[in-house]
Amino acid sequence: MKYVLDSHTHTIASGHAYNTINEMAQAAADKGLELLGITEHGIRMPGTCHEYYFTNLKVLSRRMAGIEVMFGTEANLVDYDGTIDMPEKLLRQMDVVVVSLHLPCIRPGSREENTAAVIGAMKNPYVNIIGHPDDGRYHLDYEEIARAAKEYHVLLEVNNTSLSPMNYRQNSRENYLIMLEQCCRFGTPVILNSDAHWSGDIGNCCYSKGLIEEAGFPEELIVNRSVKEYKKYINRAD
Repeated sequence: MKYVLDSHTHTIASGHAYNTINEMAQAAADKGLELLGITEHGIRMPGTCHEYYFTNLKVLSRRMAGIEVMFGTEANLVDYDGTIDMPEKLLRQMDVVVVSLHLPCIRPGSREENTAAVIGAMKNPYVNIIGHPDDGRYHLDYEEIARAAKEYHVLLEVNNTSLSPMNYRQNSRENYLIMLEQCCRFGTPVILNSDAHWSGDIGNCCYSKGLIEEAGFPEELIVNRSVKEYKKYINRAD
């Protein structure tokens, strides 16, 4: 199966990434992608951009280097009720919203607390994707996560960076296998994303593709196969 999009990447604006918007778009085009999502870290992540950066995304062209580019955020969960660090006035302006658990923004709680936080975020009509729900430091109930993602029409991400031998997240491979089993059970779609922080990593799904094959996960539940299919899960509040 050809994967035609990568919806979770970062530029220098996130503070710990290494390429510009134009460089990222050109790299995506060079790799044959049809769509690139640039999702800068939310405003509580140390070193990231100011909220003015997000309000000004409207000035950018959504077509660069011959491909579609969507601009948004990887917002941060900040409590176990599912509150995220981006107010609604900003979320309304985003093309795509990823929400993730990050240590600088929320400490790991119990399995029940972490699960409640993620499901609470899913209930937000502006949230499209749950980013890297794999980190063993944040224990999750994957049966409940997969069930809720199906109910609230939110994509669960299989994050290639999490599966890299260089990554610091814990037990990602084992947790993804459990999550994918539950996604199969409930018919919950997933999205494979690179989480690229430099242009050379855009579209890189080498580890996640291998895991998907190992799990025997059905192609029809992978939205990367089609921009049209992907967009069924984006801008839900509209």
